[in-house]
Amino acid sequence: MFTYMQRKVEGADRVIWSAHCHNDLGLAVANSLAAIKSGARQVECTVNGIGERAGNTSMEEVVMALRTRKDLMGVRTGIDTRQIYPASRLLSQIIGQPVPPNKPIVGDNAFAHEAGIHQDGVLKYKLTYEIMKPEDIGIPSNKLVLGKHSGRHAFVNRLEELGIDPASIDVNRAFAAFKVLCDKKKIVYDDDILALVNEETRRTADHFELLDVRVTSSAKTTPHAEVTMRIGGGEECIAEASGDGMVDACYKAIYKLAGVQPALERYSVKAITGGTDALGEVSCLVRHNGMTVPGQGAHSDIVMASALALINALNRLKAGLRRNPEQIDDEGP
Repeated sequence: MFTYMQRKVEGADRVIWSAHCHNDLGLAVANSLAAIKSGARQVECTVNGIGERAGNTSMEEVVMALRTRKDLMGVRTGIDTRQIYPASRLLSQIIGQPVPPNKPIVGDNAFAHEAGIHQDGVLKYKLTYEIMKPEDIGIPSNKLVLGKHSGRHAFVNRLEELGIDPASIDVNRAFAAFKVLCDKKKIVYDDDILALVNEETRRTADHFELLDVRVTSSAKTTPHAEVTMRIGGGEECIAEASGDGMVDACYKAIYKLAGVQPALERYSVKAITGGTDALGEVSCLVRHNGMTVPGQGAHSDIVMASALALINALNRLKAGLRRNPEQIDDEGP
């Protein structure tokens, strides 16, 4: 199509041709690359390929295809590819939509090797099975550099290596949370630290503050939860509830304390690192009074992570209703 249009349209050589593709058939990237080969010099794309229906053209896939196969494409983007992975993670946290593990370029499995023959080949020469280097897209290496005996200086230094400005966060709170995590995990990975810092950042200056969660469950009894919260900086409040599971019971107790019960549109759990002691990351999406907001939470206890995710969503809902007071009704938070 681009070849035909450039031949037939008068003045085609004086404009920039642009390709805008959707991924309904899984061909958005392929069609965009074909458009570039045929003269297009602008591709409308999105980080993580988010968008209507099956999504739009994936920015990271187009950029890395052009970079990796520049011998075939003969063009470059000028994009700092080392920011691709951090941007992908940031967007995922903002919209509460996890990146599929098998997503090209930025998925957790993109640079993972399980098969023995693959592991052997990669150990001998990385490019045996990796057409790109993870460092090129800004993936932090899971170096085992921090643990329960690490000091504050080492922690701050690692934050800087991961691209986090210590001045932009409450380092004391983050370090305290790190030491708590070290008591629960033998090994603390870079991804654990990133999730921990993001969680501490989300807790700052919130209307709803989660203080404690106690849950009980067995095969013969109904799961029960007791939640302690502080609302608006006031005194501690406690509520109890039972539910179909520990998370359901916990959420019902939180709804009682918050005085609102939004519709839970989506709930997903992801292990940030491997092992039974992995830090779990929960994403949820809630809707209330026509407003839909995401929430995220990270913790080594999946029930606590779930509670933190809902609290994060409720705080975003509260902030949104403050900005749009016309959406508050008698049941508003």
